[in-house]
Amino acid sequence: MNTQVRESEAETDVRSPGAQTFVETALKLGGKSEEEARKTGTLDRADDEVEALFAARYQTANSPVHRAVWDHHFPAELFAPDSPTVSAECERTMADSLEVARRHRDAGTLFGPDGKITEAVLGELGTAGYWGLLIDPQYGGEGAPFAAFTRFLTRMAAIEPTLAGLASVHGCIGAVDPLRTFGSPEQKAKYLPQLASGQKLSAFALTEPGAGSDLTALRTTATLVGDQYVVNGEKLFITNAMPGRTIGLVCLIDRKPAVLIVDLPEHEDEHFQIVRYGLLALRHLHNNGMKFHDFRVPRENLLCPVQGDGLTIAYHGLNLGRVSLCATAAGAMRVMLANMIPWARFRRTYGAAIVSRELVQRRIARLAALMTGCDALVAWCSWLLDQGFRGEMECIIAKIFGSEAQKEAAIELLMKTHGGRSFLRGHIFGENVHEYLAPCIYEGEGEMLGMAFFKSLIKEHGKAYFEPIGKAIVASGLKKPNPMNPAHAWALRSALVPYAKWRVEETLTPKSHGEFPGVPPRLAEHARFAAVGLQRSRMEISSTMVKHQLRLPDRQCRMAELSQRIQDMVVILATSVWAGRQANPLVQDAADLLCQELRRKLSGKRPTDAYFRAAAKLGEKIAEGGFEAIEGLETQPILMPYSQ
Repeated sequence: MNTQVRESEAETDVRSPGAQTFVETALKLGGKSEEEARKTGTLDRADDEVEALFAARYQTANSPVHRAVWDHHFPAELFAPDSPTVSAECERTMADSLEVARRHRDAGTLFGPDGKITEAVLGELGTAGYWGLLIDPQYGGEGAPFAAFTRFLTRMAAIEPTLAGLASVHGCIGAVDPLRTFGSPEQKAKYLPQLASGQKLSAFALTEPGAGSDLTALRTTATLVGDQYVVNGEKLFITNAMPGRTIGLVCLIDRKPAVLIVDLPEHEDEHFQIVRYGLLALRHLHNNGMKFHDFRVPRENLLCPVQGDGLTIAYHGLNLGRVSLCATAAGAMRVMLANMIPWARFRRTYGAAIVSRELVQRRIARLAALMTGCDALVAWCSWLLDQGFRGEMECIIAKIFGSEAQKEAAIELLMKTHGGRSFLRGHIFGENVHEYLAPCIYEGEGEMLGMAFFKSLIKEHGKAYFEPIGKAIVASGLKKPNPMNPAHAWALRSALVPYAKWRVEETLTPKSHGEFPGVPPRLAEHARFAAVGLQRSRMEISSTMVKHQLRLPDRQCRMAELSQRIQDMVVILATSVWAGRQANPLVQDAADLLCQELRRKLSGKRPTDAYFRAAAKLGEKIAEGGFEAIEGLETQPILMPYSQ
C-alpha cells in the first residue's frame, strides 16, 4: 500500500487544532451534551488528520464511491482494477509459505498441545519470508503490492485461516504499518528487519475494558520520567499479545492519544502481566489482555506523526485489515464449498443424492456467488490502496460484505446442508463456528461501520450546505425553523441560497452513468443498474438530511438502512465489472447470480422461475467440477458414514 503524501499545501484542507469539526458542530447544534460533541469531534479530527496524509485526489471526497454518488460524471474507470505485478522473489516467498502451511497441516503439526500455532511453524514461515511480505526490501522484506498480498491471503486461508489472520494482524493492524507509515528512519531500521524476519511478531494494543468503539474512553497512560515513559493501564482482546512480541501500544500522553512501540518482556513480572480468558473465537491464536504497572518504555519509541496523534496512527491501518478480513473470508468459504459437494454427493434421500436436489444446488450456487463477491471486492479495494487512495468507504464495504457473507455461508449453507453432522466434534462447522462469526465484530461491528460509511459519504455535502444552515438557525434564534414560512426563509436566506442552487442544478444537469467496455452484456447491465442507482441516491441522501436536519445523528436505523442500500449497489458494480474480466464462465455465472439477488433485495421483486433454473444449473455445474476456486482443496472425510 502506497500512502501518497501531500503534493502541495493547496491540496489539503488541514484544520487548526482548535477548530470544530463538522460532526462536532452538528452535534452541538442538535442539542447534544458538551461531552458527546467533544468526544465525537475528537474522533472526527483524527479522521481529518488521516485524510491529510493523502494527496487530495486520493482522499475520501475523490474516492470511487464518493464520486459515484456526488459527481455528475460517473467514474467507471475507478471500478476496473488491474492485476498486480509481482516480483519473482515475492512469488517464491508466497509459494514457499504455502508449502510450509500445507506440509504442517498434512502432518498434523500446525498446532501444539495447547491448540495454538506452534513456534516451529512460525519460525519456518519466517525463514520463507512470510512475515516480511508487506515490508520494504531495504528492511529485509518483499515489498509485495497489497493486491498481491490479499490474493495470497485467500490461498493461505484455504489451507489454514489462522495463519492468514495472523499475517494480517502482524502486517496490517499490528506494529508493521505504524512503523512503515509513521516511524522515524531510526525506528524503521531498528524494528522492521526483526518484524520482516519473524524474529519479532507484532500486535496492536488499542482496545481497553471500557474503550471499544468509543476510543475517547482510553485510560492507559504513559508519563515521561527522565528518558523513559512509565506506562500504567490495561488492554483487552489483543490478538497476538504474548511475552516477547512487539506491539504498538495506544496510550494517553499529556491527555492526548499516542502510540509507543513496545518490546514486551520475555516473562511476566510485577510491571507486566498477561490476562488470560476463555475466548471461543481465534482459538488457535493467543488473544489476551495485558496489564501494565509502572512499565518503562524508552522515550525514543514514541511514534511522532507529522500531524495528528495516536488515533491517527490507529485509524491508518484499519483499512488494510478490513480488506484482509474479506480476503480471509473468501478462503474460508472455499473450504466450506469444497466440503459441501462430497457430502451432497454422498447423502441420499428418497433414493437420490441430494446434490441432484434443486434446493442444494441453489445453496452451492449461492456460496459460489458470495465467494465471487468477496474476490471482486478484495481485488478492487486492494488495487485502490496500491494506487494511493485512502479507500475508507470502499474497505468498509469489503469488511461488511465479507464478514456477513461468511456468516451466511456457514449458517445458512454449510450447516443446513450437512444437517446434524455439523455439530459433531471434528466437523469444520462445529469446530469453527465462532471463527466464522467473529469477523462480524472484528475490525468494527457491521452496522456501526455502516453508519461510519454513511458519515463519510455525507460529510462534504454537510459541510458545504447544512453546516451554514445550522449556524444560521442558531444565530436567528429559531427553535422550529420552517423554510416554507416566509419569515423563517428570510431569516435564513443567506444560508439557504447555496443549497437551493444545488437542488436546481441537480434537476437540470444531465447525469452520466458510465460505460463498461469489455464487460459481457448481462454483467454490464448490472453495472449500469448500480451506476444509475448510485447517481440517483444523492438526492435521496440530501432529502434525508433535510428531513432530519440536526437530529440525523439520532436516526441510526435510517442511516444504517440507506447506507446498506448504497453498499449493495457498490457490491453489484464491483462484482459485475471484475467478473466480466474473468475467463472462467462459472465465475461470471456466479457474479450474475449475486447481482440478481442484490437487485431483488433493492427492488423488492420476487425471484422468477428463470432465476431458480439458472441457480440450480450453476450449482449442478460447480458440483461436477470446473470451478477453479476450489480445485485441489483438501476436504475432510465424511463423518459417521452409513451404508448405502
